[in-house]
Amino acid sequence: MMLLLTACATTPERNATDMTPSPAQWTAANASDKPIATQWLVAFADPELSALVQDALNHNYDLKAAAARVDAARQQARIDGAARWPQLAFAAGYQRGAAITNSESGAFEALFAMSWEIDVWGRIKATQQAAGQDAEAVAADYHGAGLSLAARTAQSYFELIEANLQAEVAEQSTKDRRTIVDLVRGRFARGLTRGLDLRLVLTDLENAKAQLAGARNRVQIVTRRLEVLLGRYPGNSFKKRSALPTPPAALSAGLPSELLARRPDLVAVLSRLRAADSRVESAKKALLPRITLTAAGGTGSPALTELIDPRAVAWNLAMGLVQPIFTGGRLTAAIHLNEARTEEAFNQYQSTALNAFREVEQALAAESWLREQERALKEAVEQTEASRKLAIYSYRQGLIEILTLLDSYRSTLNAQSAHLYVQRQLLSNRIDLYLALGGGV
Repeated sequence: MMLLLTACATTPERNATDMTPSPAQWTAANASDKPIATQWLVAFADPELSALVQDALNHNYDLKAAAARVDAARQQARIDGAARWPQLAFAAGYQRGAAITNSESGAFEALFAMSWEIDVWGRIKATQQAAGQDAEAVAADYHGAGLSLAARTAQSYFELIEANLQAEVAEQSTKDRRTIVDLVRGRFARGLTRGLDLRLVLTDLENAKAQLAGARNRVQIVTRRLEVLLGRYPGNSFKKRSALPTPPAALSAGLPSELLARRPDLVAVLSRLRAADSRVESAKKALLPRITLTAAGGTGSPALTELIDPRAVAWNLAMGLVQPIFTGGRLTAAIHLNEARTEEAFNQYQSTALNAFREVEQALAAESWLREQERALKEAVEQTEASRKLAIYSYRQGLIEILTLLDSYRSTLNAQSAHLYVQRQLLSNRIDLYLALGGGV
């Protein structure tokens, strides 16, 4: 009786909102419960960016590999479901033999065989459902890979713009340092300054050259990375931009509960959990009797034309029932194995959901802090520009030391570089938010 109850147990209903209680609202101050935009790429209003993302979606090799995995998973589901149908095989042949009397004889044969396990309890159906749910998970993985690829392409595009601008800032800083060297060298020739001052400005110039080389190297590194995302052979064919784009208007984040049905990674882990449930069901029903129907038959004749005579066909039909009695614990171990995998999948879902909420809250909060940081650095750039002009005037008048002048130039470079970095971080964080919310391209 216990065996029958175990084998007939049904799979639990898995509902995302029931398994993972979600907060009513996002805690970030700038969050909005209005529906999120379904297309985030158009919000940047950048045709070149849109073209690059589309190029990546069409040609990226990793995404093509993910698409192949989807097709493979669907075919595996077909394979696992094929056992629900009768399996029929046909074989044709010819046999030739010789007797002791040296006479020879031959015969044509046409044979067929059929087998069919009647899926009374739904064991094979449960296996097929598990494979189908695995295929759904792989399809969700593919969708998520496409969103991730679009996000990484956009972020690399913005990083390339920033890298080029950083190189321009470093190049201008190097030119300014050369101007200072010329100034100090002229004053040294006239006996107006010490040799130490000339050594200091020459050292500062070499440091500026090193920073410029590093900035240019970063440009080529980011360029190669972007080209690989696009599926291109590295060729450095991107246009330079004069400034980073302005981030789009504030984004509506929707409700936390909507995230569970929208994010591809959550859809994938839920499908895998359901697949694990189906495999538990299949393992339990393996304890029940199996009913099989088999048939075999055929005909043989020395004359090929007689093979099509239905009166010459011999056949047999049999039905059998197999009830597992003792398997050394294999069937019960299979049940416990799949139950353990179900528990693993359940906890994996909880972890993925919790991480999804964290990513959204983190990106929402980061936008406020990054905007505040960007405003402060913009003001710092303006102040360092003004102080640098005053410093060069004061040094010409002999009012300040050379170290103060050099420090003003370094402060200007650092402020400009930090401002560009935060501007790009704002854009990258916005894309991280789109990705965290599971929004479409």
